[in-house]
Amino acid sequence: MIQEDTYKTITGRSESVYTEKRSKFIAVALPVRTLAEVKAYLEEYQKKYYDARHVCYAYMLGADRKEFRANDNGEPSGTAGKPILGQINSKELTDVLVIVVRYFGGIKLGTSGLIVAYRTAAAQALGEAEIIEKTVDATVAVAFEYPFMNDVMRIVKEESPEILEQSYDMDCFMRLRIRKSLMPLLRARLEKVETLRFPEEEEGSSLE
Repeated sequence: MIQEDTYKTITGRSESVYTEKRSKFIAVALPVRTLAEVKAYLEEYQKKYYDARHVCYAYMLGADRKEFRANDNGEPSGTAGKPILGQINSKELTDVLVIVVRYFGGIKLGTSGLIVAYRTAAAQALGEAEIIEKTVDATVAVAFEYPFMNDVMRIVKEESPEILEQSYDMDCFMRLRIRKSLMPLLRARLEKVETLRFPEEEEGSSLE
């Protein structure tokens, strides 16, 4: 059975260098969570390799793998960004940005040669990366009166959500995070506690 609340990504930056007919391809794989991070890394590497002929890239964002882009940066259409994105897809990764910088060596590679070179460079960088599986988590906020503290804490102990925030006064408040597939049971049990309210809810990916 395929778990729909897990996804694969990389733990940190990895890099490799590939050479083909004197053209040098520097490939970097980076973990990213937002489009802002993607833009920041692109600016950084475009400045770092300002003298390179091409700085091509592809990225995939989100546990549902629906936000992505491939960019050829001046190479013939479909010869750079698409092969890079293909390597991200072949490993079923997300929250990842792969940048491939090309220094032209004086010999044209042709369309098929470029596709192979960018694909190989991206594959090598991702091959150097540590791939991990993460869970898609859901967050729930609960508010309750102090006398019901023991009831709530018993559920928390048995269902083992992560406690993100808590305050105990006459009115108590907790923010809990748990794997998405386990949230319905946690919520159902909490709903049985008298006076308990759900001020707000939100969904997101685990930060671990």
